[in-house]
Amino acid sequence: MRPDLRPLLLDPARTARLTGLADLDPALVADDFAAPGVAAELARADVLFTFWGCPPLTPEVLAGAPRLRAVVHAAGSVRGFVTDACWERGIALSSAADANALPVAEYALAMILLANKRALAARDRYRAVRGQVSWQHEYREAGNFRRAVGIVGASRTGRRVIALLAPHDMELLVHDPYLSAEDARALGVEPVGLDELCERCDVVSLHAPALPETRHLIDERRLGLMPDGATLVNTARGALVDTGALTRELTGGRLNAVLDVTEPEILPPGSPLYDLDNVVLTPHIAGSLGGELHRMADSALDELERLARGRPFAHPVVRERFAHSA
Repeated sequence: MRPDLRPLLLDPARTARLTGLADLDPALVADDFAAPGVAAELARADVLFTFWGCPPLTPEVLAGAPRLRAVVHAAGSVRGFVTDACWERGIALSSAADANALPVAEYALAMILLANKRALAARDRYRAVRGQVSWQHEYREAGNFRRAVGIVGASRTGRRVIALLAPHDMELLVHDPYLSAEDARALGVEPVGLDELCERCDVVSLHAPALPETRHLIDERRLGLMPDGATLVNTARGALVDTGALTRELTGGRLNAVLDVTEPEILPPGSPLYDLDNVVLTPHIAGSLGGELHRMADSALDELERLARGRPFAHPVVRERFAHSA
């Protein structure tokens, strides 16, 4: 992992638990497997405890780790470092994706509720007029009662969002090509095609993985299907949306957006998205932040304890689902 992140992930209590579960030097934090002193430790490692910034586990790296049998990842996606060589070696993989899904879902829930309530627009309007207007008349279309919310991707996070929205009196639509009719019934959602979801929903919230087939899933045509005043919420990956097409819609004022991720990940300084009143732009904070990192650390430490006791992972990463997961 990146060395500067270790104290954020592992406070003294969690570091103590880690050293109680495994034989390791907590001061040895590697973000380069070729760095001095790392190769010798890698050669005798049974397990890697990883986090953001882990370099790829290439065949060459694995050749230098003949004892390695498991990787416990204290964050969500493992796509940045897992290679085919890991599967070929039969290395067991675990991730804290379930733990990370919760804060993302909480962020999405908050933004969906605020978007339907027109809270940010009302804030700006109230600030501008500095006095009393007929809010009930001005925002007669606002509110969450019976609003249609579309979830794109019944992923871990997507399902968390569905569960958090369940107590609210809303119409929940889901698009996911891998969601069965039985699972949709169990979730209490209506499965629909993506075009229909865009046409019918007041808020469209993205929770699909970034794959070649999902690049620009929300393109100019589908943005055009969204009703006037609808809101797009993206807490997944920026590549799911055609940024140019979205910028044009937002600049024209027809749509609203909540963007925690963009393409590129950091927008150029001249992007109008920084300044538009109908855009909430945040710097990829929906996922675990601050004290929420400890939830992921706890999940990973639980997995390490299971491994030490000869028990299977509770949150394994399996090859069969890897191609379609984040």
